[in-house]
Amino acid sequence: MPTDRTRRVNEAVRHVLSDAINAEIKDPRVGFVTVTAVDISPDLRNARVYVSVLGDEEARSESLAGLSSAHGFLQRKVAAELRIKRTPSLTFEYDDSVDRSMRVGELLEEIGPLDPADEFELDA
Repeated sequence: MPTDRTRRVNEAVRHVLSDAINAEIKDPRVGFVTVTAVDISPDLRNARVYVSVLGDEEARSESLAGLSSAHGFLQRKVAAELRIKRTPSLTFEYDDSVDRSMRVGELLEEIGPLDPADEFELDA
């Protein structure tokens, strides 16, 4: 379980990366990217950056490739913005939670609204 310090560093890194990706990355491969979460190891040496990408599989892989090539720039940005002893090494991963939630929404629409008159019986 992450400590309070780790949670604060996760959030600070997420904020810095979100700002840098949206405002300063000029790579045309990087499309509409949202940083959804950051998970930093307890020793602060490694950070997994979870991103959501708007588009299909090709846009997703292109954006991840663009982010990986901008790794050094983004790591320097984190080092400049945050005053921590070690700057974590960044690894970008696709966050599929948005896709999963959309799929659940589609399934719920297929089921349709529940009739309040329907009664559910529970076996005792």
